Amino acid sequence: MTTSQPRTACTSTTAHAPTTARTSTARPSTTARASTTARAARLFAATAVLGGLLVGTAGPALAAAPERTALRTTAQEAAPATVSVTGSGRAAAAPDLAILSVGVEATRKTAKEAMAAQSTAAKALLEVVRKEGIADRDIRTDSLSLSPVYTQNTQGESKVTGYQAGQSFSVKVRDLDRTGQVIGAVNDATGDAGRTNGVVFDVADPSALRVKAREAAFQDAYEKASQHARLSGHRLGRLVSLSEGDSVRPGHGAVPSMPADEPGVPLAPGEIEEQVTVSAVFELV
Repeated sequence: MTTSQPRTACTSTTAHAPTTARTSTARPSTTARASTTARAARLFAATAVLGGLLVGTAGPALAAAPERTALRTTAQEAAPATVSVTGSGRAAAAPDLAILSVGVEATRKTAKEAMAAQSTAAKALLEVVRKEGIADRDIRTDSLSLSPVYTQNTQGESKVTGYQAGQSFSVKVRDLDRTGQVIGAVNDATGDAGRTNGVVFDVADPSALRVKAREAAFQDAYEKASQHARLSGHRLGRLVSLSEGDSVRPGHGAVPSMPADEPGVPLAPGEIEEQVTVSAVFELV
């Protein structure tokens, strides 16, 4: 009986010790798991909020992309086919105006003498053209010059030996039948100082001629566009754009310069021609 009591006490002590140790280690493990779970929940919530913001921002852009593509496709489909052409037109008429280029020249030893001789000849020229019925508005001075005349000596040196003075005029003759008569009168009045540099024939009012040429140019462009439409299996639609180039006046009827002492050179006025070019763009339907 005495020996069994110590065994019972020893057994009781060893039975409670392990229980206490297990209880103390279980408490830290539960706290750690709770902390980890809380952190995971907060991270998930933050991720969800960020994802929502990103989706909300990208949503309009993603929705707009197909819309822009659709607009571009619609615009390409709506753009009609076009044809670009160039038309040219001409109109001709008999000239009703002759423009004479006449003048005088005088060479003297001094500049003063040259200018005096030139002035005398120029006055004679102006007086005679006015007698021929040319109005002052149709007489214009084109140039006035005074230059030294050089002569080389045997040593090759240039020396001023005189001066040459000159003046040229533009004279409009509105009666073509009197053109030759005016030239002859100028030559007779100015003598050796007279110069006839040339004759140009023209029309006094080119606007009417230009209107006809423009009409012909547009008609030419329209016919070309109609042919292209027919060849491509379309019909010609509305005019999209139209531009006009500079008008051209080829062959003004210029007569080369002639000596002043040959006023009888025959003149051939011919015709004055106006050319107009237009560029047009038409729709094809």
